[in-house]
Amino acid sequence: RNIILRFSQPFANHNGGWIGFGPDGFLYIASGDGGSSGDPQNNGQNTNTLLGKMLRIDVSRDAFGSDPLRDYAIPNDNPFATSGGRPEIWAYGLRNPWKFGVDPQTGDVFAADNGWESWEMVHRIVRGGICGWPVMEGRTALRTEVKVGPTPILPPVKDHPHSEANSVIGGPIYRGEKLPDLQGAYLY
Repeated sequence: RNIILRFSQPFANHNGGWIGFGPDGFLYIASGDGGSSGDPQNNGQNTNTLLGKMLRIDVSRDAFGSDPLRDYAIPNDNPFATSGGRPEIWAYGLRNPWKFGVDPQTGDVFAADNGWESWEMVHRIVRGGICGWPVMEGRTALRTEVKVGPTPILPPVKDHPHSEANSVIGGPIYRGEKLPDLQGAYLY
């Protein structure tokens, strides 16, 4: 058993996390912000940490000797592959994404992200996209004093106030035949 990637977890909660392969063959890894109330270390917006991110790595090949501690390669089209942040980052600004779904037909990635005090979110994860945390919770400004990362904040595709939902947990994109009205829907 090999350890491919190790995280330093500063607090005991917001571990987030789920892993899955996309149709591009790369491994996607969801990580929580590291814990505690309101992301006190601002990990969600910090592109120099792996916490609060959706990572994308190539586990089919290694780093070709460039980094003896890394047993994987970085896809060339990752937004920080060559500079400006951790090269494993695909998207960032997540709080505690428990599960995500990758559409096997389109390659679209959707993540359910547990909110903090007021909102639960579902994000479409795109290359270099910021999901907003901790600057935003859902579509609501939260910690506006936090410096926003180098790409624009994208609103969630769906958000629920806590009067509707207290913990959004994602699942698959439906591509079955029995329920045609759900074709292509992210189930959460």
